[in-house]
Amino acid sequence: MTLARPFDFLNSAIGKPVLVRLKGNKQLRGNLKVFDQHMNIVLEEAEELEDEKVKSKIGNVIVRGDNILYISP
Repeated sequence: MTLARPFDFLNSAIGKPVLVRLKGNKQLRGNLKVFDQHMNIVLEEAEELEDEKVKSKIGNVIVRGDNILYISP
């Protein structure tokens, strides 16, 4: 599968676990539910990570796109 645009990647990641790095050196891990044209995302079963360990379980969360540094599978 060839991914030509960022939205192609996000479409292929829907329903799968992703790692999200936020401004302020925060990391979230969860299943990508949906995203919009501003790259706002909804994560299900989200967890906040610290030093690659679960710091807290969040559940469902909306993350504003301008706070996201990167999204990784």
